Amino acid sequence: MTQYIYGRNTVHQILEDGGRAKVIYLSSPDDKAEKLAAMRHIPVKQVDKKTMAKMVHSDHHQGICAEIAPYQTYSVDNLIEHVEDGRGLLIMLDELEDPHNLGAILRTADAVGADGVIFKKNNAVGLTPAAAKVSAGAIDTVKCACVTNLSRTCEDLKKKGWWIVGADMDGQDYRDLHYDVNTVLVIGNEGKGISRLLSKQCDYIVSLPMVGKITSLNASVSAGILMYEIFSKRHPL
Repeated sequence: MTQYIYGRNTVHQILEDGGRAKVIYLSSPDDKAEKLAAMRHIPVKQVDKKTMAKMVHSDHHQGICAEIAPYQTYSVDNLIEHVEDGRGLLIMLDELEDPHNLGAILRTADAVGADGVIFKKNNAVGLTPAAAKVSAGAIDTVKCACVTNLSRTCEDLKKKGWWIVGADMDGQDYRDLHYDVNTVLVIGNEGKGISRLLSKQCDYIVSLPMVGKITSLNASVSAGILMYEIFSKRHPL
């Protein structure tokens, strides 16, 4: 199946990185994209806005999209092979469903230098064009592993010295931990949270204190707060 990404920033980023764009489609002028495509010897084709909307299944394409090679995934061992200081960071997503959440998490994972993101093969969002657009290029900079069983993956990582920290309700304050060990941060499904089996694998459950009337936060917002807490603890001013 042909795969597309769309939006100016996303397409510009993939053109700057090179290697994955096969064809660029424009419904409005874009000098930067045309120049980068020419440098990479990538063909540029003109289409109308309605055609492009049908191609990418969105009206928010900003007049540009690219046909791309499939997104690459890695093994979990690939994600951790270069972790040497005992302070690695992996983000594990338990059946996350919204591609916008995945894209935002990838973007923050890139910002804090996380070693990778792990998600399930089935019953979860994957590396889609919508996730790519929200990630603003991070889908190509953050290594992702797609696994069959998250609980078994946690078991294997624990044997290799990783600690599992789940984000869920009724845990200890997230600020209590030091995060000075190899850490897997587990983010649950938007509605159901972390599954019971995966929760049993967690060495710690942490929660975000909330003093307002709203009882939960968006999954990508929670993940962003926790990733930056880990970054802050590891890189104090």
